[in-house]
Amino acid sequence: MAKNSAASLLTSVDSLFTTQEERDIATQPRIQEIPIDQIDDFPNHPFKVRMDDSMIEMAESVKQHGILVPAIVRPKENGHYEMVAGHRRKAACSMAARLELPCIVRELTDEEATIIMVDSNLQREQLLPSEKAFAYKMKLDAMRRQAGRPSRDNSATLLQNFGGKTSRELLADQAGESHEQIRKYIRLTELIPEVLDLVDNSVLKEKDKLQIALRPAVELSYLTQQEQHDLYETMITEDCTPSHVQAMKMRKFSEEGRLNMDVIFSIMQEEKPNQKEQFKIPKERISKYFAPGTPAQKIEDTIVKALEFYRKRQREQER
Repeated sequence: MAKNSAASLLTSVDSLFTTQEERDIATQPRIQEIPIDQIDDFPNHPFKVRMDDSMIEMAESVKQHGILVPAIVRPKENGHYEMVAGHRRKAACSMAARLELPCIVRELTDEEATIIMVDSNLQREQLLPSEKAFAYKMKLDAMRRQAGRPSRDNSATLLQNFGGKTSRELLADQAGESHEQIRKYIRLTELIPEVLDLVDNSVLKEKDKLQIALRPAVELSYLTQQEQHDLYETMITEDCTPSHVQAMKMRKFSEEGRLNMDVIFSIMQEEKPNQKEQFKIPKERISKYFAPGTPAQKIEDTIVKALEFYRKRQREQER
């Protein structure tokens, strides 16, 4: 009791000789220069560090100006640190031959660290479907653990902690997505890596590589892993991907226990809009004939009219 009183007295006396600003500064987290070889990646980090033009530009900026925004790490029991926010900055330091990274060290629970990790990366301009899928799932699981899992018959605890909303509804609000869109992205975590890679290519647009849109991908996520492997083999062999309608058919056959390689092949043989032959003209060859910002449909209509006029003139000359 006496010790507590003495401590309180020292604290109150100390406050007489310091300003509020000085006391605020003393409690703020401090930036430390930490060797990058002592910073371990976040477990199951869902965001890819791609060596693209953006990454090269960041490395060049780090080389010239250093790291302007410190990373966030948390201490580990083995004396190392775990990266929470700043995986790209760490990679940029490595590319720029910098051995240390300025960091803010924070004591965080697993749930707090997961939420900060996800939120800090969701601000990036281009995110792949797989990144959103696993990030949303990780954050949703962390939010549920923070709130305390309610029993199946009673969701009152969850609703009370989230202000009357479910964890998924709150996540949707924070991410700027609809509740249904969050559900769709999380379903993608059920896809095998080979198929999920083709979903990512709907954003990356890599040449000579197949693409699967989000809607059919969600339907395919209900297939078993073996069925997905059979589908992937068929897609590579036939050089095509299923439409939304075809994916729905496969899901129905799968639920009925009747989906096999022959059925998959039969469904994939059905003609769909993205398999119809199309003729494309490089934009640079016709751009000089149209004002900037001319809608694509108007360009197409003008070209068709011009061809009709050309054909008419040819026929007149042949007479």
